[in-house]
Amino acid sequence: MSRPEGSDAPAGALWQRAAAFAARLHTGQVRKDHRTPYVSHPFRVAMTVRHLFEHADDATICAAILHDTIEDTPADFDDIEKQFGPLVAEIVAALSKNMLLREDSREPEYDRRLSEADWRARLVKLADAYDNLCDIGYRSDGGPETVARHLARCERAISLAEPDAAAHPETARAIGLLREAMSMISPSEA
Repeated sequence: MSRPEGSDAPAGALWQRAAAFAARLHTGQVRKDHRTPYVSHPFRVAMTVRHLFEHADDATICAAILHDTIEDTPADFDDIEKQFGPLVAEIVAALSKNMLLREDSREPEYDRRLSEADWRARLVKLADAYDNLCDIGYRSDGGPETVARHLARCERAISLAEPDAAAHPETARAIGLLREAMSMISPSEA
């Protein structure tokens, strides 16, 4: 495998380096169940992109593994770009909410950036929504409000990605799988 374009990192399996980088940065973080290591989430998101959505390019798999690093760890865009190249960094940045913004402006700004980003960022967002939806049963903060919030996030992810579906069959597949998962969950079940 060659060195990622624009990266100072040595050649090697890019996804393996991304996994090690994410595991190091997410050390000590746990999921909402207060037990599961947080890094299991980005790993599952990457596996969802690769195996369920059937999309295998290295940059997308790496971005899936790293999708929460800018938002939830000390890593920044420059760290990601240096290690994994500009495309991975741009996808991860598009998937990162600007926590400096007030909450009422954060989501609209996030949706705007995501809608303008490379289509693969929206594919990773669909995988992120899918994994979070599948994870609801293991969370300690469950309840109808949590389920309804996750279903609404899934709908937002779908609406952002729908324009990509005609050109990218993996996006159409992802939307179908996410809709199927959503149909199995109702807000009153939690």
